[in-house]
Amino acid sequence: MARANNVTELIITGLFQDPNVQKVCFVLFLPVYMATVLGNGLIVAMVSVSKSLHSPMYIFLSSLSLVEIFYSSTVVPKFITDLLAKVKTISLNGCLAQIFFFHFLGVAEIFLLVVMAYDRYVAICKPLHYMNIMSRQVCHTLVAVSWLGGFLHSIIQVLITIQLPFCGPNVIDHYFCDLQPLFKLACTDTFVESVIVMANSGLIALCSFLVLVSSYVIILINLRNHSADGRHKALSTCASHITVVILFFGPAIFLYMRHSSTFTEDKLVAVFYTVITPMLNPIIYTLRNAEVKNAVRKLWGKKNIGIK
Repeated sequence: MARANNVTELIITGLFQDPNVQKVCFVLFLPVYMATVLGNGLIVAMVSVSKSLHSPMYIFLSSLSLVEIFYSSTVVPKFITDLLAKVKTISLNGCLAQIFFFHFLGVAEIFLLVVMAYDRYVAICKPLHYMNIMSRQVCHTLVAVSWLGGFLHSIIQVLITIQLPFCGPNVIDHYFCDLQPLFKLACTDTFVESVIVMANSGLIALCSFLVLVSSYVIILINLRNHSADGRHKALSTCASHITVVILFFGPAIFLYMRHSSTFTEDKLVAVFYTVITPMLNPIIYTLRNAEVKNAVRKLWGKKNIGIK
């Protein structure tokens, strides 16, 4: 059946209905978004200009930070401006575009986290062959594959959604466009589409998470043969990545590996991985990494010299 749409514009319910609460959220989330862009942008700039941060680990970290900037910008600017709007609207095409980029960048981030775990596995378990295995060309290929994987995943999601007919109502029960809230507006049964979407999104997250857990189990087993100093250094480099993995995958698996609902807590969980986590990543990596902190000091020192 050809798609017959009477709906060209959607009304977004938002996170909260109370105008005063929305204003408080605006005051809270605007600085968070600015910190996200500045913090991740600083990491991208440091890796680009600092010769000490040209190793594979920092190439992946720079790519992750770049994804975080785009990922957060897909949802948060619209969300923040909507907090001050009486009626929150988005065109159907704009909604589909938001879904595409949100899933594209989200899955690209998942694959980058898996790549970063592989990098730590090679560095700790195969240190003598590290530079041969993780050559610059291999690093760039792995980054490109991560972006391509996200793109293919998102194309599938959008192709499923774009065929659905939307003939009213046009109120989407969320603060941004995502697949399950949009499916509720389709004037046809979307059970099959929901199952495909859940399998596509949820299984990618779950399988990637299991690969990550397995890689770190292998790393911990191998660390038993290292000296105390070697174990401490290896665990220090892994701790930041493990923290980021837990912060990202925990909420994502909670939302996508179960049947959707309209509970407020679902929206609050979504706020965590769309707004909060992208801001925390540069803080986590900077606070726990001596090389990154030294690069920040050098970059700041050059900036001060330039000003003088």
